[in-house]
Amino acid sequence: MHISITPELEARIKAKVETGLYNNASEVIREALRFMETHEDWIHEIKLAHLREQLKMGTDQLKRGEGIAIESNSALDALFDDIKN
Repeated sequence: MHISITPELEARIKAKVETGLYNNASEVIREALRFMETHEDWIHEIKLAHLREQLKMGTDQLKRGEGIAIESNSALDALFDDIKN
C-alpha cells in the first residue's frame, strides 16, 4: 500500500523518528493511530466544544444585529464558497 502525505506531515514524522523515540515512520503512525483510537471520545468532545464556541459567536453577532440577510440562492452559494475557502 502506498499512502501520500503532505510535506508538512512528512517533516513532522521525520522529526519524531529523529528524536530517537521511534525506529521508523511506521512506529510513529502506529502510535498516532493508537492514540486516536483510545482518545476518540475526548477528541470528539474537543471538536464539539470548538464548534459550540463558533456557533455562540455567530448567535451573539445575530443578537447584536450584525447578521447578513441572504436573499437569493446565489448569495447563499457564495457564502458557502467563502466558508469552504
